[in-house]
Amino acid sequence: MKSELVKPIHLARRAVVYIRQSTTHQVVTNQESLRLQYALRQRAIELGWHEAGIDVIDADLGISGASAAQRSGFKELVGRVGLNEVGLILSIDVTRLARNCSDWYPLLDICGLHGCLIADRDGVYDPGSANGRLLLGLKGTISELELHTIRSRLTAGLLAKAERGELALTLPIGLVRDPSGVVVKDPNLEVQERLELLFETFLKLRTIAKVMREFNDRGLELPRRDRHGDLHWARATTAAVAAILKNPAYAGAFVYGRTRLRKPSEGRLPTKAPKPIEQWRIIVKDRYPPYIAWQSYGKIRGIVSDNRAEYMRNKTRGAPREGELLLQGIAWCGRCGHKMYARYKRRAEYVCNHLRSHQGLPACQYIRAPRVDAAVAQAFLTALAPAEIDALSCARRAQQQTYKAIRSNAEQQLERRRYEAALAERQFNRVDPDNRLVAAELERRWEAALKEARAAEETLARLKSPQAIAQITFGNKALNDKVVHLSGRLPEIWTDSSTTDAKRKALLRCLIDKVILDRGEHDLVKVRIVWRGGAVTEIEVKVRVNSVENLTQGVEMRERVLELARTKLHDDEIAAILTGEGHRSPKCPDGVLPITVQRIRFQAGLKGLTEQRTRWRHSPDLLSAQELAGVLNIPVNWLYVQIRQGRLLIDRHPSGAHLFSNTSRVIEAVRKLRNHELDHLDLRITEPHEEGHSHG
Repeated sequence: MKSELVKPIHLARRAVVYIRQSTTHQVVTNQESLRLQYALRQRAIELGWHEAGIDVIDADLGISGASAAQRSGFKELVGRVGLNEVGLILSIDVTRLARNCSDWYPLLDICGLHGCLIADRDGVYDPGSANGRLLLGLKGTISELELHTIRSRLTAGLLAKAERGELALTLPIGLVRDPSGVVVKDPNLEVQERLELLFETFLKLRTIAKVMREFNDRGLELPRRDRHGDLHWARATTAAVAAILKNPAYAGAFVYGRTRLRKPSEGRLPTKAPKPIEQWRIIVKDRYPPYIAWQSYGKIRGIVSDNRAEYMRNKTRGAPREGELLLQGIAWCGRCGHKMYARYKRRAEYVCNHLRSHQGLPACQYIRAPRVDAAVAQAFLTALAPAEIDALSCARRAQQQTYKAIRSNAEQQLERRRYEAALAERQFNRVDPDNRLVAAELERRWEAALKEARAAEETLARLKSPQAIAQITFGNKALNDKVVHLSGRLPEIWTDSSTTDAKRKALLRCLIDKVILDRGEHDLVKVRIVWRGGAVTEIEVKVRVNSVENLTQGVEMRERVLELARTKLHDDEIAAILTGEGHRSPKCPDGVLPITVQRIRFQAGLKGLTEQRTRWRHSPDLLSAQELAGVLNIPVNWLYVQIRQGRLLIDRHPSGAHLFSNTSRVIEAVRKLRNHELDHLDLRITEPHEEGHSHG
């Protein structure tokens, strides 16, 4: 049947049959609809086109018409219309071409501009005429409304079921549905205990990467589901650990709407992005048997989120890492309110560089770290002192429980491996020996199962060894011995070399939420410690400066020095008087050094007494560095080099000098250090504490 709208100008171009099905399931099952669409070629012939002048575009089979972004066939059609190659577009109905008006009306505009007709099973339309555009516009609007109506009906029933927690979502590993549809824990006890161990380990170690390494070091695998939904065991990965920790089903909650579709870029498929927990659409608690409490789940999510060092977006602190700066991730600027970062280049310090990097303004402040860290650590130890003994006993109990859980999981894993090996053996024994291809494959599987069983036996044997028991139950032996003998003396444990920087930072974060730093004066840093729970402690920390002029009381101290110098007092006596009055040297926040007094005198042109001492007085039972070098017949500079490099630890005298005890033990210990019989030497206590190992 021909149409009066078809003109020779249309017949001179090609007719295009556009074919589309919304899903791959429809492509397979709705074969009759597909036949009707391909039969439109005959309709084009009836309208006057030759067989050779008809093209079929079916590249969009299995793709929804809700958007044109992923439909290459639709884009090809629009492009050919724009090139005046198409005189007629045929589709079974307009819903095949577009399901939204934002794609439909631009097609009508292009067709009207280039004189292209549109035909469906009801008739032929001219988008360039008022009547044709009206009819096609109504069809497109009805098509869009139809899609919305269908989707609303389907979604309404789904949401109603989800609000009751009865929607059958895919369950994570460890949860299964019984024949009646009730969700229960996986009857496999190994799966249950492995998941419980995973949550316990994370609450102890507090980072996903550490949990992954802990499981792999212990030879413990994680239960997973393959693409068929069957249980299998695999090596722990950070992605697998994170997926388990973040799934609310393990806290017994049914959750719908945890993700949203992210708008795709050109030529890409839409991707799912997680929503914050506050934006989850439906949460029904106590629908599943829980592995952890809902409060513990919230705590885990908070730790995971806080471990992501994304200050600008999440204002998080990041996981505690190695490095001597204790306030990494929790130091905040008291001036601009932004986070300060730890910088180790040249010297250890906290830097607020936010305004400089984002607005081109000068950096807020640079604060040297050592004295600030020491003050915060002292405040932390003071606050923790009343509860430290109980904390140590709780830590011991937790370590023992962890060891029992790890050993139980290893025993279950060995039992499973032995069963798999026995099953492989039975399968091999039942095969016909003449069927060599099958027999060879079953033999290979049997051997692999035996190897895995032997590996599981070795893992369990290592866990049962006395060394492993001591390590898992008590941790580092050297540190544990000191814990036993230093019960109630947490500062010694804090400064012990066995305690890593990352552990110190993790301990700080247990009580401290953040530390606000503000260098109000050149030589003074105001430290505001915000404890978890909201309590605040304010501390003023004296820091090193470059000159007397940068001291808060620098002018007063200079005048006082000159006043006392005119009374013919020695420099060390003047230094002692000024220290008692609350003054300090630029490089020594704890008091005034005689060398500072001497420099002020020289700058003012005042000479000291003619009998001015060239050495500061000290007790006869102490030796200066020069005197000790003379006793040992070694260069004095060697002593200073060892002190700077940290191999020789010694407290400085208030005068600024390094003084050594004049005892045979100290002299002999320094001699051993000189002869490389010791790695390093600690003389910060009364008796020399030799550490390291002997080379002799």
